[in-house]
Amino acid sequence: MTVDTKISDQATIETDRLTLRPLRRSDAGLLSFYTADRRVAEGTRSIPHPLPPGATEAFVSQAIARKRDEDIWVMDGQRHGSAEVIGLISLKPLDRGQSQIGYWVAPAFWNTGFASEAVSALVKANPHDATTLFAEVFQDNAISARVLTNCGFQYLGDAEAFSVARGKAVPTWTYIHKV
Repeated sequence: MTVDTKISDQATIETDRLTLRPLRRSDAGLLSFYTADRRVAEGTRSIPHPLPPGATEAFVSQAIARKRDEDIWVMDGQRHGSAEVIGLISLKPLDRGQSQIGYWVAPAFWNTGFASEAVSALVKANPHDATTLFAEVFQDNAISARVLTNCGFQYLGDAEAFSVARGKAVPTWTYIHKV
């Protein structure tokens, strides 16, 4: 794995099959296509369903701004013969040296190991120099929970989070990883 900071103030991270790179405005079309899928939206806290016009463009603008509240990477497989946009992974700084990781993968790439590869690479690169990483998954998404445990996260407890797409609070499992 290599870390390269040429693209912007956010590191680019290379794995065996992926380039984790900052978003570009040109990613908006594929992001809109993938996030318009109810299954993707309902797997996240913040993606609405149906996806309103302009939502993706606003998201990309916020993600590439110098002043942002989280770093977001595209899981890009193009260099390795796959799709240019496979999904997204993010890292949001919290307080006291902690960050929260989040991710989603487009349905066409489910069960391929891309999520585990991206999470593992982001944990190893640790671009926020965090001492502790947190993650949460909805309890009806056991595969995402398995991604976290495969990457060294430990179960911390149950909680709930509001899902915009579902329009309600959904039970979650919370995980922790000491870096």
